[in-house]
Amino acid sequence: MTGKYVKNLDCKLVDFSVILYKIMTNKKEILPSDYIVPLNMNGLRGRMMHMPSPKKNGREMLLVYGHHALLERWWGLVQNFNTYGSVTMPDLPGFGGMDSFYKIGSKPTIDAYADYLASFIKLKFKQRKITIIGISYGFVVATRMLQRHPELTNKVELLISAVGFVHEDDFTFTRPRMAMYRTLTRVLSVPVTPTVFKKLFLNATVLRVAYKHTYNAKHKFAETKGDPEREKALMDLEIKLWNDNDVRTHMATSNGFLHLDNCKTPVNIPVLHIYSKNDNYFDYQIIEQHMKVVFSSFKGIPINMKNHAPSILADKKASGVLMPNELRKILSKNS
Repeated sequence: MTGKYVKNLDCKLVDFSVILYKIMTNKKEILPSDYIVPLNMNGLRGRMMHMPSPKKNGREMLLVYGHHALLERWWGLVQNFNTYGSVTMPDLPGFGGMDSFYKIGSKPTIDAYADYLASFIKLKFKQRKITIIGISYGFVVATRMLQRHPELTNKVELLISAVGFVHEDDFTFTRPRMAMYRTLTRVLSVPVTPTVFKKLFLNATVLRVAYKHTYNAKHKFAETKGDPEREKALMDLEIKLWNDNDVRTHMATSNGFLHLDNCKTPVNIPVLHIYSKNDNYFDYQIIEQHMKVVFSSFKGIPINMKNHAPSILADKKASGVLMPNELRKILSKNS
């Protein structure tokens, strides 16, 4: 996938934000489904969440979700950012139930996602200024987009990394574990093997028995200890995530970020980096060094979080951990 993806754009966006806003003013309960509309980009069908600004001159914010994603997973965070303006969050190909790049004969490389995001921004926001929030892998994509499409840097009034990263060396995995992950994700991104893997190991029965005991899932399920109902809810959502996300895309993108190097091309934009010192995946000090190489300036804002990201069950209050007071003060300016 190259920059041609932008030139050959055949895209339709259905944006019912005004209608939805009128509807929501008469409803007591706010639901994520009320803000989700169809998204069709270059023949790839997915969804888009758009929450209108509660004020006339609020910011226009683009939220780019991370790996293992679903629009509804980040509903609580969307509500938090909505305090400062409109929030738009599109599906990425192969994630959240959207068609994968493989459907149109392309591969889910970081460059492909960067061009896709650039196309979306040009279509959705036109000449308007935006604030970009990239969550983990979403920040990887946003960074590569700005590197490949530097003309878009003038549109970005604020760039926020929510536990994002920029280089393979940011991971805290041991060398043997990194080598194992790279090998497994490469093998499981080859045609046929993802289908077999999904049927054998990602069915509901196997996931309920074994998934919570895996290395990376232990952190997620630690918070549900002693709470069977919450554990069941978390498992149900994990099963949905594994079923809604394309397995081959998941493995290919995982292999891609395990070989990541976004430090080759500078981006003339300052970055705000929200991070946890207790992140179970990344070394925040190394990330800081790498981000200072890439961006014109760097400001790190630590948060009190026990792992890499809030629980996938996080509501508005729990998701607010990614929005410390310092960030809220910055967002409130000119919003």
